[in-house]
Amino acid sequence: MQPTAKDGGSVVNGTTARTDILLPAKSAYPTSQRVMQEVEQRMPREPLQPTVLTRLPRLIIGFIISATLTTCDSGFLSRNKLEHIKQTGILHVLTRNDPTTYYESPEGYTGLEYDLVMLFADQLGVKVKFETPSTFDDILTRIAKGKADIAAAGLTITGQRNKKMRFAPAYHEITEQLIYRSGTRRPNDISSLTHGIIEVAKSTSHIDSLTYLKQDTPALTWNVNDELDTDGLLYLVNEGLIDYTVADSNQAVLIRRFYPKLNIAFDISEPRRLAWALSPSDDNSLYDEVAHFFERIKKDKTLDQLIEKHYGHTSSLSYIGNCKFRQQQKSRLPRYRKYFNSAAMQYHIDWRLLAAIGYQESRWLDTAVSPTGVEGIMMITNDTAAELGIKDRNDPAQSIAGGALYFQQRIQTIPEQIPEPDRTWFALASYNVGLGHLEDARALTKNQGGNPDKWMDVKQRLPLLTEEKWHHQTKHGYARGQEPVEFVENIRSYYDLLVWLTEENQIKKNAMDDDGEDTENEAVTVDPAAL
Repeated sequence: MQPTAKDGGSVVNGTTARTDILLPAKSAYPTSQRVMQEVEQRMPREPLQPTVLTRLPRLIIGFIISATLTTCDSGFLSRNKLEHIKQTGILHVLTRNDPTTYYESPEGYTGLEYDLVMLFADQLGVKVKFETPSTFDDILTRIAKGKADIAAAGLTITGQRNKKMRFAPAYHEITEQLIYRSGTRRPNDISSLTHGIIEVAKSTSHIDSLTYLKQDTPALTWNVNDELDTDGLLYLVNEGLIDYTVADSNQAVLIRRFYPKLNIAFDISEPRRLAWALSPSDDNSLYDEVAHFFERIKKDKTLDQLIEKHYGHTSSLSYIGNCKFRQQQKSRLPRYRKYFNSAAMQYHIDWRLLAAIGYQESRWLDTAVSPTGVEGIMMITNDTAAELGIKDRNDPAQSIAGGALYFQQRIQTIPEQIPEPDRTWFALASYNVGLGHLEDARALTKNQGGNPDKWMDVKQRLPLLTEEKWHHQTKHGYARGQEPVEFVENIRSYYDLLVWLTEENQIKKNAMDDDGEDTENEAVTVDPAAL
């Protein structure tokens, strides 16, 4: 979104620079009329000499200029918080590296908080300076002291925090959950925790919840870790180094995909709200702008779409499915890795996405055959093989290259106005059910008031193609509409797992690193207009 010059503004380096001046109240400095009255009162009654008459206007002008400059020095030209951000062109945001907030993916930085902040910065027409303090406690301390504009770090609204900072309208709701490791006895309630080690991160709302529970269970104790965040403690639970920790439900559902030994025992809190935090101030300009932003994205469903983007597929993979995938990633995938890499380079697709498609189709078996006659790792039909020039569908090199080409063709058929990542999800659905049925589902979505360009809305209508009430209204008729939904959601989960398994485990590194390296206040500046 490009800023425009209007209402007295000017565009400088892509940022709207305000040129208006906020005038003080009328009584802030003397007016010419008041000066004249004061001078007249002090003038002698007898006629003035010519020299005095000549000097009088200069005295009056000098007095006015002096008063004006004095007022300027005391804040006459000061700007409010929002105007200052627009003038500097930088929104300073505190966050943390976490799958729920902000992290670097193969496509660049992402995360729910990252996406929200970038949308807000685009609304303001400014760049974002993301700063990641080394601990959760640092984030709270710095925003409370006004060291940044916003803290967007998955912060829970609590009574204690409300005394130190100002929360914007909530954007998500979670519960706090007790996490334990599979293979150990599952605790049934708080009283059963008294013989295990509970460890929680410093300054988290989890401490407040445990403190509240201790009133009814005096024997309840826990350790507070000053160095590790909740992700690090989840890693320790997964490795059997501590018995329990507490995590927000959104964090638990994402991390458990990567650490399948983690299990949820029970909720330890009522639903809690997450929100951005701002520094306490009498200046409401930034707060009001943030409030209007969240009001808008809730109304137009942008917030729902972002939550679906980051969490919509997280429950598609079971514990058993997760474990089987990991086993076959070690035993089967290495044989075909070179073919996935080659096809990915040729067609400019992440090899892990192609591999995820291959696993969903055949479990990485080059001899796979379905009852309908599709064959090979990418399960290509006879007709499609002929169109793609594939002579042997069971040859893994040909099958993978053909599948990559076919997927690239699917992407190219998706309407241009559909952006990523929805574009990829639509292409995957088309890969499975065909473009005609996908377009039928998009038409149903539009007719029912949904957004036909958003996967979140269309995936709710695809299953309707199995019902006569709906498919008789479409151009291409009946389809097993639930299958493409499962196809897409499974591939999204497999892709996330492959990325996790093939890149450095940053959570493990942070949890086990003892070299004393200080990563405090790492910062990245991002321009929304460049994305």
